[in-house]
Amino acid sequence: MHKIKDKIVISIDCMGGDLGEQEVLKGIISAYNKNNYLYFIIHGTGNLLPKLLSRHKILSGSFKYVEASNVVSMSEKPSQALRKGKESSMWNALSCVSSGEAEVAISCGNTGALMAMSMVKLKKINGINRPAIAVLWPSTNINGFNILLDAGADIKADAHDLCQYTAMGVSYAKSGFNIETPRVGILNVGTENHKGSSELLKASDMIENLSSILGFKFIGYVEGDDIPSSKIDVIVTDGFTGNIALKTGEGTATLVRTLFKETFTNSFLAKIASFLAFKALKNLRKRIDPRRVNGGVFLGLNGTIVKSHGSSDAIGICAAITLASKLAKNNFQKNLENKVLQINNL
Repeated sequence: MHKIKDKIVISIDCMGGDLGEQEVLKGIISAYNKNNYLYFIIHGTGNLLPKLLSRHKILSGSFKYVEASNVVSMSEKPSQALRKGKESSMWNALSCVSSGEAEVAISCGNTGALMAMSMVKLKKINGINRPAIAVLWPSTNINGFNILLDAGADIKADAHDLCQYTAMGVSYAKSGFNIETPRVGILNVGTENHKGSSELLKASDMIENLSSILGFKFIGYVEGDDIPSSKIDVIVTDGFTGNIALKTGEGTATLVRTLFKETFTNSFLAKIASFLAFKALKNLRKRIDPRRVNGGVFLGLNGTIVKSHGSSDAIGICAAITLASKLAKNNFQKNLENKVLQINNL
């Protein structure tokens, strides 16, 4: 692990987020207040970020600022970003990981561009067919979340790809969150053994055979309503289905928060009830707040990349940094490569 003064080094693209670089910086400061063993390589453009950094003395000695020549916009296609995005803040952030200067890179910019650039800069782990994006889903589990992959790196996935996703998801659960024997399920239209496509049926047999080798418990097929449950730790699916599920879940969480707010403000008695239940409602909002489990991890590359939501505020950025530091601290990348090697040698 590469360190500067015994600190975990995180490379952050501060541009591209919906709320601006000042919000990213707030998240950096919040994360540093919780974990002062962090060192940041901060990438940006223009005059605003250097001015803001000069005002926050708390980070003094714990960051390096790297000026980029341009920013990858949210509207750019991955192919355009690859042609025009070299020397951008996103490209430079990834370069720090590929050179070994940083353990992890974080960006809340264009997802397609970030994946395309990551593929070019870091390359796939030997034997990996399709990288995957793993996201944390709020759940009733003791950890407060479940892991779902793929959440949109690639819309296709055959049985062998789903086996590789399983190996990567299991490694993520073990190294990132100390889940000794993760429970793994395949997302399907039903839990019966005969349900699903031929690829899912084939993947089910293959994944069950992997369970004793990789040290996880395979519970078979799961349905959409199992994703936030306590019966599972890792949900495996293709990127098309996973991304739709993710966006649906995020939209539902936003709807619930909005409805609660409307319900408890539409009358005097409702406001009194809201006051009496303030603490309970605050805890509920926290449990279903997607910002607190922010950060999709790109798996299957020769380096760890955390993709933060484009709309992330300081809370979300802090959560992504905390996740990144935990992965680096637990030697996640090496453990992931070992798991992939195990299934490739079968």
